[in-house]
Amino acid sequence: MNRYYGRASSEPSQLPFRCNGFGGDAVITAVSGDSLPLSDLPPFLRALLVTDGTVTKILEAYFWEPIAVDTVEQRFESASEPVPWIQVQPGDRCLVRDARLRGTRSGRNYVEAFSLIRIDLIPSGFRQRLIDREIGIGVLIRDSGLESYREVLDIGLDRTAEGVAAVFRTYRIIIDGRPVILITEYFPLTLYR
Repeated sequence: MNRYYGRASSEPSQLPFRCNGFGGDAVITAVSGDSLPLSDLPPFLRALLVTDGTVTKILEAYFWEPIAVDTVEQRFESASEPVPWIQVQPGDRCLVRDARLRGTRSGRNYVEAFSLIRIDLIPSGFRQRLIDREIGIGVLIRDSGLESYREVLDIGLDRTAEGVAAVFRTYRIIIDGRPVILITEYFPLTLYR
């Protein structure tokens, strides 16, 4: 949960990057100061950064192999600081989840995902399936028929948990008009070049 503390204090319309699908001369940066023009990214990776669809299905179509969602860690945690992007306040109980999207044939980890979920705002049946780690969040939303909206809030450069250079995107999922899930996905650059 710590990765989101202090990151967002404004609404998305005021953020430096507002994802519209075309960034023109946009540049993404890392905390270290390294930068990369969006135009230098492979087209498929640019598409992944702006999609509001289910990444798992897009990866299956592109890499032409089934994708498994491996939950690395999942725990309940109480927030010690606010997370404005999904209106979390100190003391709010959230589900924190680390997962990898892995090709079942190649064994490649195409995406590392970190999620912060306001579990009490999710319908009970959906909540239990999420806690039970049945399937990935995107597939679960689609299969449950929940109406939702995804909004990309930020993109940049960082490193995966294994220290591999990656492009990331952070987005929130709005269900019933309330922001309830915040996800950061890391795409290792070497797999998409």
